[in-house]
Amino acid sequence: MFSWKKKTSIFIGRFQPFHQGHKRIFLKTLKNSGQVAILVMDSYKIGRKNPLKFQYVKKMINKRLRAYKKKYIIIKIPAVKEVVYGRKVGFKVKRILDKKTGKISGTNIRKFAKQVYGVNYGKRLVTAKILDLIKLENKR
Repeated sequence: MFSWKKKTSIFIGRFQPFHQGHKRIFLKTLKNSGQVAILVMDSYKIGRKNPLKFQYVKKMINKRLRAYKKKYIIIKIPAVKEVVYGRKVGFKVKRILDKKTGKISGTNIRKFAKQVYGVNYGKRLVTAKILDLIKLENKR
């Protein structure tokens, strides 16, 4: 069960869409901290790279992480310009990215999804099976 009293990893992003690279990062940080707060920027229609409304992103994340549902929470946040902090406050800022994860591109997934599903590809990304998304991810 997620606990507000336990030290938690924060994973922040647009998740347009939530793909295997995001899941890999989630799993690595979950292993480290035991629970994750996923902060989803509500960036819908802020540029062309954001075709998904927050509720679709949330639904997609819940679908992809259903096996871990008591280990994370999803929090809606505004589009972020910068992340700041003051003094050393007891947490680390860490980048998690390996070669395999770095090759997965949300831009490519959106591009191929639009070709495969047409103009309303955003909604289809939410309902797409994980295997279908992986195929789109591999079409780089």
